[in-house]
Amino acid sequence: MVLFNLNSKVALITGGNRGIGLVIAKGLAAHGAKVIINNRSLETAELAAKSLRDEGYDALPVAFDVTDKEQIEKEINHIENEVGPIDILINNAGINVRHPLLEFPESVYDNIIDVNQKGTFLMIQVVGRYMAKRNRGKIINIASMQSELGRETITPYAASKGAVKMLTRGACVELAPYNIQVNAIAPGYFKSDLTKPLVDNKEFTNWLCNRVPAGRWGNVEELQGTAVYLASKASDFVNGHIVFVDGGMLSAV
Repeated sequence: MVLFNLNSKVALITGGNRGIGLVIAKGLAAHGAKVIINNRSLETAELAAKSLRDEGYDALPVAFDVTDKEQIEKEINHIENEVGPIDILINNAGINVRHPLLEFPESVYDNIIDVNQKGTFLMIQVVGRYMAKRNRGKIINIASMQSELGRETITPYAASKGAVKMLTRGACVELAPYNIQVNAIAPGYFKSDLTKPLVDNKEFTNWLCNRVPAGRWGNVEELQGTAVYLASKASDFVNGHIVFVDGGMLSAV
């Protein structure tokens, strides 16, 4: 049995046009998967898909808003009928905005919850229905260190990622009878375009390196192995887990 072979598998990555989502898409593609990159903008999704095709990988774009069920149902139906059955779903789309808790704008809070929490729920529900009919599937949610830990100015984000943790566990219980494995990856602190201001902040980087047992920032490519494992046959009896890829940070708190 070849445990980590994703040949002929179709993987959909929401918010896959940049950062962690694009890196995970590349990791899955490198192991044989056809990857479908989602963004609200088709042009943006196509640029990301083209960057993977230029490296020899099989990649397509798709545009929909993860908070809009009608859009999701339309595009998932198109993928299922025109591209192929979705074997792997990566719920990566997410946003974070910083404000002190007592000054946090309600509209911004609502947007964070809609994208991070409701978006994950809707994607599990819509794609999960197709997977259940086939009696197989892999769903990987992107959680966070903040699924377990609070930090100042990002309380709504932490609340949304705590919800992703419990969506993962609840979906595991309900979908396991259909041979669907639902797990989550919870990244620690990784260097990316989104975290560059923190990486460049010497005070924060010194604090981080002293806090993390590994003594450094993570490199986003170090998330690929966990994603491939959870997407492959190697994890067929692994369900409902949140895998912290954090250099040991959670263990040292």
